[in-house]
This record gives sequence, structure tokens and C-alpha cells, in this order.
Amino acid sequence: MSDSKLTASGGFAPRPSVLSLNINSKSALYAAYMPHLKNGGIFIPTNRSYHLGDEVFMLLSLMEDPTKLPIAGSVVWMTPAGAQNGKAQGIGVHFNDDESGKEARRKIEALLGGVLQSSRPTHTL
Repeated sequence: MSDSKLTASGGFAPRPSVLSLNINSKSALYAAYMPHLKNGGIFIPTNRSYHLGDEVFMLLSLMEDPTKLPIAGSVVWMTPAGAQNGKAQGIGVHFNDDESGKEARRKIEALLGGVLQSSRPTHTL
């Protein structure tokens, strides 16, 4: 049997892809974080092809913290190759409403603090 899950149509859906993201600075975290999403989210630079709603699983490393945060989410934003204003190609992932998503949002917002109110451009808005 496959590691994939059975869909309503009787076919198999692919397993969520696993992405790894290392963020080493507060400015990079600010540019990647998506606070306007209900559960928070993050922009992941990638040239892999995704569709809105695709499930992804990520391992997120923040600054000097050696712990990788395992986070599940779904694709809610896509920036194609060659986007306007030189924006990086990639996807925006909305964190799931579970403990790992909530923990990621708490840690990110604690690291960013007052920077969240900045009007500096980000990877998504």
C-alpha cells in the first residue's frame, strides 16, 4: 500500500511535500512571515510547482535556535518565476490550526516584536 491517502474520487493523492527553511535574521523573518493570515504563515522560496490548497509540511529553523519546528500547512500564495518588482519565486504557506502552527506563530511573533508594525515590503505584500 502506498503512503498516499485515498481521495474521494478513489485515486491516491500525493503525500504532502516536505520543505526545509532556515531563517537566520530578523529582517529575513519579517520578509517571509505572513501575519495577515488567521493562523499565521510563511513564504518559502522554491522553484517547485505547487497549486493553491496543496498540503505541505515544513521544518523551520529560526535564528540561532537549534530546534527545527515541524509545521503543517497549505499553499495560499504563489509567486511565479519572473514576478513583478523582482519578487522571489515561491509559495506562501498558511499554518494549520494545530499546536505546531500555534507554536510557530508564537515564536515568530516573539522574535519580531514591534517590527510587525513596519510598513517595509515583504515577499508577499
